[in-house]
Amino acid sequence: MAESVADPAQAPAAVRHVEEVMGTVFSFDVRGGDPEAVRVALTEAVAGLHRVDEVFSTYRESSEISRLGRGELTVEECAPEVAEVLALGEEAARLSDGWFSTSYEGRLDPTGIVKGWAVERAARRLAAAGASGASVNGGGDVQLLGVPGPQRPWRVGVSDPLRPGGLAAVISAAGASELAVATSGTAERGAHVVDPRTGRSAVTDLVAVTVVAPTVTWADCWATAAFAMGSRAGLRWLESLPDVEALLITAGDEVRCTGGLAARLG
Repeated sequence: MAESVADPAQAPAAVRHVEEVMGTVFSFDVRGGDPEAVRVALTEAVAGLHRVDEVFSTYRESSEISRLGRGELTVEECAPEVAEVLALGEEAARLSDGWFSTSYEGRLDPTGIVKGWAVERAARRLAAAGASGASVNGGGDVQLLGVPGPQRPWRVGVSDPLRPGGLAAVISAAGASELAVATSGTAERGAHVVDPRTGRSAVTDLVAVTVVAPTVTWADCWATAAFAMGSRAGLRWLESLPDVEALLITAGDEVRCTGGLAARLG
């Protein structure tokens, strides 16, 4: 779980909004730009999240992803976003050597990529409307674009999974025009990450993996895949990815980090 924080000093007026959708809470913090254009874009971004839920929810029998999984629709008959998300899922599976999967217990289930993709898409809609800074947090997975104010970077607090209410780290977006923070773990949702080799919940020594990368679509995927791998294999793999840093916490309270993470702390 993560929470974005901006220093209020010298920051432009903020437009903030909280929306319950996709089984979690999305929070928006938007800075700068024409207020009316930003509010219109925010309304569109929120509507887009509800549309994503309608199309991709595996809990709705009538959703396109459920119907696709049952063979009642083809990909071509679904909304264009379905093909886009499934293609991203295939790429994530390839780059993770199969540790990321868009199936669960033999059923089509792209849940592991949909939320991050939806968060990033919402943030980019706000930036395209002229916002100078946007932070979109979907259930703890955060996409940051621009800045909250002059010489004021976005900062994201990463919750400590073993100490409720505490922080394991604070990530700074200083110097980055876009940055994302995503966490996979057992603290909030229990054992929900799948081991693609067995099709069942992954059993590893980890309680949380937080990934820092330019986009939350990939950060979310990489956190999920690394969690399934376990701390040793997961850390080695994350170290091999360009522009990716990570913080891994084991059930034994051991903290492991990629080599460049220290540069993002603050």
